[in-house]
Amino acid sequence: MAANVKENSLCKKHRRPSDIILQIVIYICSALVVALTLGMIIFIVIRGCEGMSWNFLSTPAFSYPYENYGVLGNIINTLYLVVITMLVATPIGVGAAIYLTEYAKQGRLTQIIEFTTETLSGIPSIIYGLFGSVFFYNIFKVNYSILTGALTLSIMVLPTIVRTTQEAIKTVPAGYREGSIGLGAPKWHMIRTVVLPSCIDGILTSVILSIGRIVGESAALIFTAGIASEINISSIGDIFSKVMTQGGSLTVQLYQYAQRGGAELKYAFSTALVLLITVLIINIAAKLVAHSVRKKRG
Repeated sequence: MAANVKENSLCKKHRRPSDIILQIVIYICSALVVALTLGMIIFIVIRGCEGMSWNFLSTPAFSYPYENYGVLGNIINTLYLVVITMLVATPIGVGAAIYLTEYAKQGRLTQIIEFTTETLSGIPSIIYGLFGSVFFYNIFKVNYSILTGALTLSIMVLPTIVRTTQEAIKTVPAGYREGSIGLGAPKWHMIRTVVLPSCIDGILTSVILSIGRIVGESAALIFTAGIASEINISSIGDIFSKVMTQGGSLTVQLYQYAQRGGAELKYAFSTALVLLITVLIINIAAKLVAHSVRKKRG
């Protein structure tokens, strides 16, 4: 009988008033965040539909005499920036994370590098833009272009990729490494076949966060990539030569519409809606790629 009473007292939940209050506050904060996010999305969708049309999506640039407004050129420029930036930043960032986690001797130097990387992620983007415009122009003699913007964005997102990938690699249990090495696998083979597949979700998270910052960036691109929104692609060669020309992203075009105000404000919201849809499509594509990798692994 005494044992049953003791067991019941141990299993019974004792909830203090402070725990209940804290739980209520957490629920309220969570609901507030969800409500604000949904409210912002609904507001942008409603206002964005006012200026949305097929002509708006298929027109490469806006023209004052004919009052044609479009974002097709800006969509293409944004895709250029995302692809080039990730092609440059992802291998470097993931490679740096692997070296710092798996090869580098853990000590003061590694801590300084990690602290510096975290500090770089907090630098305002306009400073990156100023640095990119001066650095790439003086050294590589590259004027305003999509390439200059992409290289600047690569420097900007590197800290995010490095630190997020590092944390993802650290979550892989040490037993996986020890078991693979114990079976005679070289270290790089162990990293490539055991560690990286096990933390692919974390690496994907770093890529998605980086893409989100690339798509939403405007200050750095005004200094480096320019504001042009023409397409000027008539042959296969133009696809590659376009990276050396100016190209304003969706956020830069949104800024221009919003700055003018008046009748063009509705096109700013339409551009914001296109931006949201573009980010959603890119994130879904990234998730599908990760799912395909996990499916082949498992």
